[in-house]
Amino acid sequence: MILEDFLIKNEVGLFCKYGNFYLDPQQPVPLAIISHAHADHAIRGNKVVYCTLATAEFMKHRYKKFAADEFNILPYNDDFQVNGIKVTFVSAGHILGSAQILMEYNGVRYLYTGDYKLQSDATCEPYTFVKADVLITETTFADPNIKHPDPIDEIKKLNAERINIMLGAYALGKSQNIIRLINDHCVGKNILLHHSIYPFAKIYENFGIDLGKYSIYDRKVMKNNPGGNVYIVPPMVFNSYHKAINVKKAFASGWSRLQQGNEIELYISDHGDWLDLLKVIENTNPQQIWTLHGDGKPLQNYLKQKREVKILN
Repeated sequence: MILEDFLIKNEVGLFCKYGNFYLDPQQPVPLAIISHAHADHAIRGNKVVYCTLATAEFMKHRYKKFAADEFNILPYNDDFQVNGIKVTFVSAGHILGSAQILMEYNGVRYLYTGDYKLQSDATCEPYTFVKADVLITETTFADPNIKHPDPIDEIKKLNAERINIMLGAYALGKSQNIIRLINDHCVGKNILLHHSIYPFAKIYENFGIDLGKYSIYDRKVMKNNPGGNVYIVPPMVFNSYHKAINVKKAFASGWSRLQQGNEIELYISDHGDWLDLLKVIENTNPQQIWTLHGDGKPLQNYLKQKREVKILN
């Protein structure tokens, strides 16, 4: 029997009272299971953390000694016990080390997706479909009108530009995917990385991920070469250059609002779109769907009379 209170959303995060742990808590807790290392899912200061090895390495880089008191590192597809709950990490395809969290209790399978994508990405593990009785899914782009284009077609837009490009991208995950896409499909472009992105790229390479060529940003390179360079910067830096000269601006995102004001539109997302969400539901075949991180109402309306959809956020 599905327990409607197996996961409770509160001000701290998503709490499993039956296992006395949180999933991706937003405040420090005694016991956390972390899906991936983006800062809105993996905060500092938890006492005990269960996660994948890559997630732990990213957290240690970002938070240093405050990352956690104790890390329990688990590989994909090996189950482990947390206070009577059988837990398994399954690859989510979002960034390197990202995991869906499968929880089994009293014969019922609850699958928390965390953030995920189905599009191909050479820099992280691909999404793995898992059967579950309850699917707890993000709904970031749960809109029938949103369909993400092929990232290869999008990155090839840069080939038409002769002037230097300032490209905004999240430092962890998105930037590494962009680096590899440019190296694979924009031959001749010289990639420069903001100093905050460079260490994450090195961690990727430490895990055996081939990103291709890049170097840390050098102002002289941009100044002396008015074309051919792509300077990848994090959002805060990108947004601070309101009047950047001698460059064209692009921001890699699935959100149309983040394309406004830029000379190049670059719709590259690290989340699934509407069709991906429906594919995950079809392959997971849950009795119930619980939604997080976005608007679950379009999905609820679409699936009425077919599947029960409960909105947690």
